[in-house]
Amino acid sequence: MVINMEECIQQKSKISEHTSETCIFCKIIKGEIPCAKIYEDDKIISFLDIAPTGKGHALVVPKEHYETLIDLPEEFPFLSAVKKVARAQSAALGTDGFNLVINNKRSAGQVVSHVHAHIIPRQANDGVFFELRHRKATEKEIADVAEKISKFL
Repeated sequence: MVINMEECIQQKSKISEHTSETCIFCKIIKGEIPCAKIYEDDKIISFLDIAPTGKGHALVVPKEHYETLIDLPEEFPFLSAVKKVARAQSAALGTDGFNLVINNKRSAGQVVSHVHAHIIPRQANDGVFFELRHRKATEKEIADVAEKISKFL
């Protein structure tokens, strides 16, 4: 299965929301919309994706509404929850790998404007392909970009 991000955006654009009052994930967190919940604590909820890329495709979502990963507080236990769910997927489904996808902003494929991680369990020859188009860059281009970015750190 080849994942076409533009097609996903078109299919799911009806549920893309920008406020916590109308956000589909906030409604799931409040219990207004049902989900196949697999993990929950006081800050995080995880449930299976309703349009899975493969068996066990889960979402990890902060209970408080933040739009992107950058908006999360530094000490927020997001990655700890992602790791916990990924370990459980592997143990339960017998998979030997996973893709972790966090889209930030519409230009990067974020459909629901509430930060969330997709954890997609993987097995060799499962028919799922993520295509990244790499391009060649000169050493000077790489050095220039590295210098630009490092000035903001």
